[in-house]
Amino acid sequence: MKMIKSQIVMVLVVCMFYSCTKETSSIEELSNISKAENVVAIEQEVLTIVNSHRIGIDKSELEYSEVAYEYANQHNDYQISKGSINHDNFSSRASKISELAEAELVAENVAKDFNTAEGAFQAWYESSSHKSTMEGDFTHTAVSVKVNDNGKLYFTQIFFRK
Repeated sequence: MKMIKSQIVMVLVVCMFYSCTKETSSIEELSNISKAENVVAIEQEVLTIVNSHRIGIDKSELEYSEVAYEYANQHNDYQISKGSINHDNFSSRASKISELAEAELVAENVAKDFNTAEGAFQAWYESSSHKSTMEGDFTHTAVSVKVNDNGKLYFTQIFFRK
Protein backbone atom coordinates (compact mmCIF):
# COMPACT_ATOMS: atom_id res chain seq x y z
CA MET A 1 0.00 0.00 0.00
CA LYS A 2 2.84 2.40 0.88
CA MET A 3 4.46 1.75 -2.53
CA ILE A 4 1.20 2.50 -4.36
CA LYS A 5 0.75 5.70 -2.35
CA SER A 6 4.33 6.73 -3.20
CA GLN A 7 3.73 6.07 -6.87
CA ILE A 8 0.52 8.12 -6.87
CA VAL A 9 2.27 11.01 -5.13
CA MET A 10 5.18 10.73 -7.56
CA VAL A 11 2.80 10.91 -10.53
CA LEU A 12 1.28 14.08 -9.09
CA VAL A 13 4.72 15.64 -8.66
CA VAL A 14 5.76 14.61 -12.17
CA CYS A 15 2.56 16.11 -13.58
CA MET A 16 3.28 19.33 -11.71
CA PHE A 17 6.61 19.67 -13.53
CA TYR A 18 5.58 18.09 -16.85
CA SER A 19 5.33 21.35 -18.74
CA CYS A 20 9.04 22.06 -18.32
CA THR A 21 10.41 18.52 -18.25
CA LYS A 22 12.22 16.80 -21.06
CA GLU A 23 13.22 13.14 -20.77
CA THR A 24 15.39 13.00 -23.85
CA SER A 25 18.86 12.68 -22.31
CA SER A 26 20.34 9.24 -22.14
CA ILE A 27 22.32 8.03 -19.13
CA GLU A 28 25.36 7.97 -21.40
CA GLU A 29 24.85 11.64 -22.34
CA LEU A 30 24.48 12.63 -18.68
CA SER A 31 27.64 10.74 -17.67
CA ASN A 32 29.71 12.59 -20.31
CA ILE A 33 28.94 16.04 -18.88
CA SER A 34 31.89 17.76 -17.23
CA LYS A 35 31.60 18.64 -13.58
CA ALA A 36 31.62 22.29 -12.58
CA GLU A 37 33.02 23.63 -9.33
CA ASN A 38 30.73 23.86 -6.30
CA VAL A 39 30.44 27.11 -4.34
CA VAL A 40 30.08 25.50 -0.93
CA ALA A 41 29.78 28.71 1.10
CA ILE A 42 26.74 29.80 -0.93
CA GLU A 43 25.24 26.30 -0.77
CA GLN A 44 25.43 26.39 3.03
CA GLU A 45 24.01 29.91 3.11
CA VAL A 46 20.98 28.90 0.98
CA LEU A 47 20.30 25.99 3.35
CA THR A 48 20.53 28.32 6.35
CA ILE A 49 18.26 30.95 4.78
CA VAL A 50 15.61 28.43 3.71
CA ASN A 51 15.60 26.71 7.11
CA SER A 52 15.46 30.06 8.94
CA HIS A 53 12.49 31.04 6.79
CA ARG A 54 10.74 27.74 7.49
CA ILE A 55 11.30 28.06 11.25
CA GLY A 56 9.94 31.63 11.08
CA ILE A 57 6.65 30.33 9.67
CA ASP A 58 6.42 27.39 12.12
CA LYS A 59 7.58 24.75 9.63
CA SER A 60 10.10 22.10 10.52
CA GLU A 61 13.76 22.54 9.67
CA LEU A 62 14.84 20.41 6.72
CA GLU A 63 17.48 17.74 7.24
CA TYR A 64 20.43 17.62 4.84
CA SER A 65 20.44 14.68 2.40
CA GLU A 66 23.54 13.35 0.61
CA VAL A 67 21.26 11.67 -1.95
CA ALA A 68 19.55 14.95 -2.78
CA TYR A 69 22.94 16.67 -2.96
CA GLU A 70 24.26 14.13 -5.45
CA TYR A 71 21.29 14.62 -7.77
CA ALA A 72 21.27 18.42 -7.35
CA ASN A 73 24.94 18.46 -8.38
CA GLN A 74 24.26 16.27 -11.40
CA HIS A 75 21.39 18.51 -12.46
CA ASN A 76 23.48 21.68 -12.13
CA ASP A 77 26.19 20.13 -14.30
CA TYR A 78 23.50 19.25 -16.87
CA GLN A 79 22.05 22.78 -16.78
CA ILE A 80 25.49 24.32 -17.21
CA SER A 81 26.11 22.05 -20.21
CA LYS A 82 22.83 23.31 -21.74
CA GLY A 83 23.42 26.95 -20.78
CA SER A 84 20.00 27.38 -19.19
CA ILE A 85 17.97 26.40 -16.16
CA ASN A 86 15.36 23.71 -16.58
CA HIS A 87 13.63 20.76 -14.96
CA ASP A 88 14.72 18.32 -17.68
CA ASN A 89 14.76 14.69 -16.53
CA PHE A 90 12.97 15.57 -13.28
CA SER A 91 10.85 12.43 -13.22
CA SER A 92 13.96 10.26 -13.55
CA ARG A 93 15.73 12.21 -10.79
CA ALA A 94 12.68 12.04 -8.53
CA SER A 95 12.28 8.30 -9.09
CA LYS A 96 15.91 7.63 -8.20
CA ILE A 97 15.72 9.81 -5.09
CA SER A 98 12.47 8.10 -4.07
CA GLU A 99 14.09 4.71 -4.41
CA LEU A 100 17.39 5.54 -2.70
CA ALA A 101 16.02 7.71 0.11
CA GLU A 102 12.58 6.09 0.46
CA ALA A 103 11.02 9.46 -0.36
CA GLU A 104 7.27 9.86 -0.80
CA LEU A 105 7.36 13.27 -2.48
CA VAL A 106 10.14 15.05 -4.39
CA ALA A 107 10.35 18.61 -5.74
CA GLU A 108 13.04 21.05 -6.83
CA ASN A 109 13.75 24.73 -7.30
CA VAL A 110 16.31 25.99 -9.80
CA ALA A 111 17.80 29.42 -10.38
CA LYS A 112 20.56 31.07 -12.38
CA ASP A 113 22.47 34.36 -12.53
CA PHE A 114 22.13 35.35 -8.89
CA ASN A 115 25.40 36.30 -7.21
CA THR A 116 24.26 35.54 -3.67
CA ALA A 117 22.26 33.01 -1.71
CA GLU A 118 19.92 35.80 -0.62
CA GLY A 119 19.29 36.77 -4.25
CA ALA A 120 18.26 33.23 -5.24
CA PHE A 121 16.14 32.85 -2.10
CA GLN A 122 14.40 36.18 -2.72
CA ALA A 123 13.55 35.19 -6.31
CA TRP A 124 12.12 31.87 -5.11
CA TYR A 125 10.23 33.64 -2.32
CA GLU A 126 8.63 36.06 -4.79
CA SER A 127 7.45 33.21 -7.05
CA SER A 128 4.34 31.49 -5.71
CA SER A 129 5.31 28.04 -7.01
CA HIS A 130 8.90 28.22 -5.74
CA LYS A 131 7.77 29.65 -2.40
CA SER A 132 5.23 26.85 -2.07
CA THR A 133 8.02 24.32 -2.62
CA MET A 134 10.29 25.95 0.00
CA GLU A 135 7.42 26.03 2.50
CA GLY A 136 6.08 22.59 1.57
CA ASP A 137 5.60 19.47 3.64
CA PHE A 138 9.15 18.20 3.17
CA THR A 139 11.63 16.66 5.60
CA HIS A 140 14.93 16.68 3.68
CA THR A 141 16.83 18.89 1.27
CA ALA A 142 20.15 19.70 -0.32
CA VAL A 143 21.27 22.55 -2.51
CA SER A 144 23.96 22.61 -5.15
CA VAL A 145 25.46 25.88 -6.34
CA LYS A 146 27.92 25.60 -9.19
CA VAL A 147 29.77 28.16 -11.25
CA ASN A 148 30.15 27.93 -15.03
CA ASP A 149 33.19 29.02 -17.05
CA ASN A 150 31.79 32.56 -17.31
CA GLY A 151 31.38 32.94 -13.54
CA LYS A 152 27.58 32.53 -13.60
CA LEU A 153 26.03 30.63 -10.69
CA TYR A 154 23.49 27.83 -11.11
CA PHE A 155 21.32 26.76 -8.16
CA THR A 156 19.39 23.51 -7.71
CA GLN A 157 17.64 22.75 -4.43
CA ILE A 158 15.95 19.39 -4.09
CA PHE A 159 13.31 18.75 -1.44
CA PHE A 160 11.76 15.46 -0.40
CA ARG A 161 9.55 13.95 2.28
CA LYS A 162 10.14 10.59 3.88
